[in-house]
Amino acid sequence: MKRHAGLLLLGSLLVQGCGYALEGRGISVDPSIKRIGVPLLKDQTGKTGLDQRITEKLIEELLRKGRFEVVESAVGVDAVLEGTLLSYTSQAIGFSRADAEGRSEASRYAALLTAKLRYAKPGESQPIWEAENFTARDEYDIGVDAENYFDREEQALDRIAVAFAKSVVSAMLEAF
Repeated sequence: MKRHAGLLLLGSLLVQGCGYALEGRGISVDPSIKRIGVPLLKDQTGKTGLDQRITEKLIEELLRKGRFEVVESAVGVDAVLEGTLLSYTSQAIGFSRADAEGRSEASRYAALLTAKLRYAKPGESQPIWEAENFTARDEYDIGVDAENYFDREEQALDRIAVAFAKSVVSAMLEAF
């Protein structure tokens, strides 16, 4: 039994020493960054309120990390996350069966959000992290009742906002 336990111990030590590690296991942030500014994102999408929704979710996600004070300003902060929402599209990707006259209606849509983002210390020319075309995508069904289109799109926007914020904060902060 002692020999078996010894082999297990030896095996675990060998595995630890061979370079295997869990990805994303910690935050690798400059320790001088304690306060992050997230001003309202610029919006080129024309989608009313999208800038506020995405900015709010980014702030919530940074606060959820629990390591930072997060403010809605670029003044008096150690780092700033700024950006522009470049595009938002929602297009039909699924259709109902054609009726007797050969007409079909869209029943499934894909929503896509694209943004340009920059995370940097104020006054520094080199960013800590940036992305020219950061995207988030979601799909939603409207079923046979087209009256639900706007409700379903709003629900998809909520999901996109959350997924977008999680992905951005992860890309900014986590060690991969």
